[in-house]
Amino acid sequence: MSGRRHATAQAAISGPRAPLESPGVEDAIKLGAECPHCGQPWLRATAAGRYRCVNCLQRYELMSMCPNCGEHSTIVRMSSTSVVACNHCGASMLRAL
Repeated sequence: MSGRRHATAQAAISGPRAPLESPGVEDAIKLGAECPHCGQPWLRATAAGRYRCVNCLQRYELMSMCPNCGEHSTIVRMSSTSVVACNHCGASMLRAL
């Protein structure tokens, strides 16, 4: 099959593609937790209870006591989906190192 006919056949099979600028695309893609310093969604776990922002390279430690309201919370250090927000007030439980 020639390259041109093959490309046309592939387009017919896959259908039209949505443009990257379509509404709601940013909401659908979750890149990661937001960095408290720069606000970018590039916060990554580096070790148990430790995080680093890939954008600004700021390092953080997950605290068991909320710095905003003082509420104590259990830290699930070995989970890949750790909650970094206070369950009581919603503030960040991360402390810059």
